[in-house]
Amino acid sequence: MEQRINFQEKGPNALKTLFHTGAYLKKSLIEEKLQELVDFRVSQINGCAYCLDMHAKDARAHGETEQRLYAVSAWRETPFYTDRERAALAWAEAVTACHVPDETYARVKAQFTDEELVDLTLVVSTINTWNRFNIAFHNQAAVGTYRVGQFG
Repeated sequence: MEQRINFQEKGPNALKTLFHTGAYLKKSLIEEKLQELVDFRVSQINGCAYCLDMHAKDARAHGETEQRLYAVSAWRETPFYTDRERAALAWAEAVTACHVPDETYARVKAQFTDEELVDLTLVVSTINTWNRFNIAFHNQAAVGTYRVGQFG
């Protein structure tokens, strides 16, 4: 699949907001290891190969295990995740689908403060945006080229 445009090269001003958001999230109340797990799961749902490659590498760099990465698509059926992680994954899936049932909200509210929930929602929204850029412009040609820490 041929890349349509190099959106990072052709749209640096437009992407500044996303890079600033990423910098904010690194300092947010949501631990980076959990952010990587959420980014990986949302990228699975959206089928973004570039982001799957990136976030698998970044998750491992933050101490994530192979077993948990392999099983994240079946997180409901495995014992590998904490209640906080399960709530975050449920929230990520619901927000990505644009349908957040009351039960999902109650589950996430039991694990996250209001401020954390805003940050978690920003994590989910941001990875969804990156997935859409990569998919729309066929950035799959770059799959496998990401290096941990490449973007700051």
